[in-house]
Amino acid sequence: MARVCDICGKRTQVGSMVERRGITKKKGGIGLRITSRVKRKFKPNIQKVRVLTQDGKTATRMKVCTRCIKAGKIFKR
Repeated sequence: MARVCDICGKRTQVGSMVERRGITKKKGGIGLRITSRVKRKFKPNIQKVRVLTQDGKTATRMKVCTRCIKAGKIFKR
């Protein structure tokens, strides 16, 4: 079961957590040094929602992100 929004196509993205140590040059140090990078995931907030179809009579379940729900891109039943 993929974590993908059926409306906008938003899905899991990857990024990094960057650890730094030292004092910035602005504060009188020799600058920040990167000590490690660790991969992480950014997961969208996907909800299973009953959504009215185009004809407005039948309802189907869809996986929709909360941003699409708040924006009013779907009609909940």
